[in-house]
Amino acid sequence: MNNIQLSGLSKQPNRSGCGASGRFAQVKEEPAKRAGDTEQNAPRPRFLAALTFIVALMFTGMANALQVTDDRGVTVTLAAPPQRIVSLLPSLTEMVCALDQCQRLVGVDRYSNFPASARALPQVGGGLDPSIEAVVALKPDVVLMAISSRAGERLQALGIKVVALEPKTHADVRRVLEKVGALLGVDDAQRVWRVIDAGVSAAAQSLPPAARNTRVYFEVNNGPYAAGESSFIGETLTRLGVKNIVPASLGPFPKLNPEFVVRANPDLVMVGDYNYVGMEQRPGWSGMRALREKRVCLFNRDEADMLVRPGPRMADGARLMARCIADKVAGRTP
Repeated sequence: MNNIQLSGLSKQPNRSGCGASGRFAQVKEEPAKRAGDTEQNAPRPRFLAALTFIVALMFTGMANALQVTDDRGVTVTLAAPPQRIVSLLPSLTEMVCALDQCQRLVGVDRYSNFPASARALPQVGGGLDPSIEAVVALKPDVVLMAISSRAGERLQALGIKVVALEPKTHADVRRVLEKVGALLGVDDAQRVWRVIDAGVSAAAQSLPPAARNTRVYFEVNNGPYAAGESSFIGETLTRLGVKNIVPASLGPFPKLNPEFVVRANPDLVMVGDYNYVGMEQRPGWSGMRALREKRVCLFNRDEADMLVRPGPRMADGARLMARCIADKVAGRTP
């Protein structure tokens, strides 16, 4: 702007000479300059045009800036939708891709393995404790992570934008999808949610009446950690019309006393095949109805990954669970 100002001001030749009349003319000019009402003192058109342009650019930048308030309650401001994203949570990685913006991902955590294109991206370690150096080296415009990640403050201290989002329920999935969509500057989030929601409803409608009220135990990890009624998995089971043996009062993913499951004696067990190993050897478990009658839904690793992620594939998870429930319950004896 300084160059523009200088080019708009011309040097005035000295016509006064060196006599007394020259000094008098100079003195008479000063009051007019102070009053600001002479042609010489009027703002130059080029200067005004430049100033107007700069102000317009400032307001345009403010209009294009976007703000997202994350699940920490922190409002993050970006000048424009991010083009280089590092995701440290698989469900967030899948949301970015479900919104057709996979190409913006430049790095992920080691567990982000869907879709297939995510597996080819640089991995920066675990979501809770990633390599800060690896993240910084990718020069992200923003980093998506869970609230529980310990990397947020360190990345922010290095000047990197961080958005912490952590879906835990069906409502959270819808909300976080909308926030990710707003962050990316796309308006497809509602459509994606409607597909998910309709898919879960369709899975529920596919179940035979005999499957209703089946008592289910869903094991997330062999702690044993279970999916309770208040978890997004529990919400899916409720929508499918079955009964979760783990009440909401115990929390979304409680660690259970193994005897609790034995006493509950579920009709059906859902578990990843890698967690099923040794289950029948747990004290009293071999006598439970579900294990005794082989009413166990075993999921391979890819299926288990899908089921435990609150994101775009929840409808696929619901269909997978519905098929297993229908298959295992069809020949159930009272």
